[in-house]
Amino acid sequence: MTELRAERGWTQGELAERLSVSRQTVNAIEKEKFDPSLPVAFRISRVFGLSIEEIFLDAP
Repeated sequence: MTELRAERGWTQGELAERLSVSRQTVNAIEKEKFDPSLPVAFRISRVFGLSIEEIFLDAP
């Protein structure tokens, strides 16, 4: 998610505002200290225009 955010030139605060979550939540998700709830995962998917799997699927 960090790369997707950086590609768009958004700060964590800007992404947080788009997702209606706190900047701390975005930071925790990016650092993999927190798994987003399903509703937040869907909002992340919509914001980036990608499927949830494309954003969160672990690379082999």
